[in-house]
Amino acid sequence: MELVNIFIRSIFIENMIFAYFLGMCSYLAVSKKVNTAVGLGMAVIFVLGVTIPINYLLENYLLKAGALSWLGPDLADVNLGFLSFIMFIAVIAAVVQLVEMAVEKFSPTLYSALGIFLPLIAVNCSILGGALFMQEKDFPNIGQATVYGLGSGVGWFIAIVAIAAIREKIRYSNVPGPLRGLGMAFIITGLMGIAFLSFSGIKL
Repeated sequence: MELVNIFIRSIFIENMIFAYFLGMCSYLAVSKKVNTAVGLGMAVIFVLGVTIPINYLLENYLLKAGALSWLGPDLADVNLGFLSFIMFIAVIAAVVQLVEMAVEKFSPTLYSALGIFLPLIAVNCSILGGALFMQEKDFPNIGQATVYGLGSGVGWFIAIVAIAAIREKIRYSNVPGPLRGLGMAFIITGLMGIAFLSFSGIKL
C-alpha cells in the first residue's frame, strides 16, 4: 500500500512540472507535437526510473555520514556527502548517454525530432530534482525510491503529453497573435498547474 501511495503522490500531488515547475525548458520546447512529446516523456521515465535507485544506493552505501560502516568500523565516521551533486550528475549523464545512443540506433526519426533536447535530459532540472528529493525524503528502502522515480517520470510524461495534445488542438484556433506559441503554452501550463492543485486534497 505504501508503494501505491508513493506512486500516486509522485504523479499527481508532487508532479515535477505542475507542483515544482522543474524541467520546464524541454517541456515547453518539445511539446509542439504529441509524437515527440511521447518519445521524450518515455526517455524521462526511463532515466528517472534508473538513476534514482542507483543514486539511492550511492547515497546510502557510499556518500552520507556513516554509509561506509559496512566496510569496517574505522570508516563509520566518514562523510562524503559533499560529493552528492557530482556523483548524482555523473550517474545521470551516463544513463542519458545510453538513452541517446539507443534512440539514435532504433529510432532515428525520433532522434532527429528531439534534437538537442535529448542529450539535455542530463541537465534537466526534474532529473536532478528527483535525486535530490529522494535524498531529502530519506526512503527506507530501494523499492520505495524506485517507485518514486518511476512515478515522477510518469507524472512528467503525463504533463508533456497533455500539453502537446492541447497545443496541437489549438494550433488552428482563433488565438490572439501575441499569445500564439509560447504565450499560450504558459497560460495552459498555469491552468493545468491549478487543476493539479486539486489533487493535494487527496489523503493517502
